[in-house]
Amino acid sequence: MAKSADLKTQPSQASVQAYLDAIEDAGRRADCEALIALMQGLSQAPATLWGPSIVGFGRYHYRYDSGHEGEACLVGFSSRKAEIALYLAAEFEARAELLARLGKHKTGKACLYIKRLADVELPVLEALVQASIAATRRRYPDT
Repeated sequence: MAKSADLKTQPSQASVQAYLDAIEDAGRRADCEALIALMQGLSQAPATLWGPSIVGFGRYHYRYDSGHEGEACLVGFSSRKAEIALYLAAEFEARAELLARLGKHKTGKACLYIKRLADVELPVLEALVQASIAATRRRYPDT
């Protein structure tokens, strides 16, 4: 079983600012800076680079029934080629209702993909992030 020391995506000492500075598109960079302000404010945790490309906030330790365990950021995002991936809890109360009101987006199991912040309703995005953080803290109370 993979233990947290074996996982590739771990918090690093790499510079979040250097990561942002490397984003060529000024609009995407501004959106990422706004996401940092939003997620840092809601999580009350500083931005940390997890692996080479995830800006994460806070952390929690998980352990599955299979024995697989590790650490993950409480909430985070990554600027990808085509969109920004936001890492949220996979399941929480009001998720479907909030996503229905969010605006233009795609979803994966726990990821939310947006092209730019202007495509979504920011108060709804804030509610999604806040609900995700609360759900993760409830599920992993030692967080």
